[in-house]
Amino acid sequence: MSGSGGDMQWCFSQVKGAIDDDVAEADIISTVEFNHTGELLATGDKGGRVVIFQQEIENKNQPQFRSEYNVYSTFQSHEPEFDYLKSLEIEEKINKIRWLPQKNAAQFLLSTNDKTIKLWKISERDKRPEGYNLKEEDGRYKDPNAISGLRVPVLIPMDLMVEASPRRVFANAHTYHINSISVNSDDETYLSADDLRINLWNLEITDRSFNIVDIKPANMEELTEVITAAEFHPLQCNTFVYSSSKGTIRLCDMRASALCDRHSKLFEEPEDPSNRSFFSEIISSISDVKFSHNGRYMMTRDYLSVKIWDLNMENRPVETYQVHEYLRSKLCSLYENDCIFDKFECCWNGNDSVVMTGSYNNFFRMFDRGQRRDMTLEASRENSKPMQVLKTRKVCAGGKRKKDEISVDSLDFNKKILHTAWHPQDNIIAVATTHNLYIFQDKVN
Repeated sequence: MSGSGGDMQWCFSQVKGAIDDDVAEADIISTVEFNHTGELLATGDKGGRVVIFQQEIENKNQPQFRSEYNVYSTFQSHEPEFDYLKSLEIEEKINKIRWLPQKNAAQFLLSTNDKTIKLWKISERDKRPEGYNLKEEDGRYKDPNAISGLRVPVLIPMDLMVEASPRRVFANAHTYHINSISVNSDDETYLSADDLRINLWNLEITDRSFNIVDIKPANMEELTEVITAAEFHPLQCNTFVYSSSKGTIRLCDMRASALCDRHSKLFEEPEDPSNRSFFSEIISSISDVKFSHNGRYMMTRDYLSVKIWDLNMENRPVETYQVHEYLRSKLCSLYENDCIFDKFECCWNGNDSVVMTGSYNNFFRMFDRGQRRDMTLEASRENSKPMQVLKTRKVCAGGKRKKDEISVDSLDFNKKILHTAWHPQDNIIAVATTHNLYIFQDKVN
């Protein structure tokens, strides 16, 4: 399932996180993101922490171990807060992480919880100054009268230190919970979206942002939809899209007006009357939207399917992939246990030929667009021997179950993969189960 098609085999590479199932709420992974080169992989969790993994230098003698990722830096990005005016607790959970393109030796990323976005600088230090004139080595100041000569301080090598420091804090701009942040291709601005509004920020300015979308009605009783995700176009800095809980995607052009309440394009698929049910509106809500790297297509994820849209065609998607159609008969019980409101994310591979998204029972799905093939794989500790090839899984929706198939009734809905990421250049994927991060790679012959 690589860029060139064919039957790619995926192998287990690594698993990060606690082994036991009795895990603290704070350790639940809430977002996963590769940087632009794929050398760094960041995860955020419900405890407000960001953990960054770095890809080890490829071993020329053992090319099959090229994708070892080890902990590079861990820091507390957000703390729990309390809004005294509204008597609301603001949890520290990291909703999204977005890397900025690298400009110098340091790396920068944006992380956000429900209310506050922070710009972090991650830098390395492997030298320290020594030989001060006015200070002892332990930091105490010398008596100026005792100084008999001048020394030139020198930099001496030391153990590598990785420092994370907050450079900007963008706060107090969102009344509702932030669900998306997206860095613009101009590398100067970014957007943040909550349930009803989208704001445009300059990365250098923290005390003001521009409101570019506002769908809040004058009377909140007339509210019929909310914003679920938003993203900038990867190449055109004036274009962005946002999706809604009604299953529509609106493309806006910031050149048209300062407030983009009027969209340039509306992407919406007419509903099939034969599939109409009580749950239709809930399962049509879009949980994620992602532009392809080439900017020609965008992918949306709703509860049961992934759709690929051509930006030049608004009336229907050019491709539709069923993620877990066998759950359509289970919607009633999924509604009762609240799983129907789960927000699954989706991602493209480096050359936009394959898309990936998660499902239940720690399954994740891949769809090869060129060959029209799909596969179901499982992230499990039982398959966690180094370089072990993953077996494809099949779910039996009803009738007679074959030997290798899993009955839909035996699926574990507490085990779910909501967050996935694909290395921008290589066939390396990161898949987050509740509290473990799995890294898989294609089999190197």
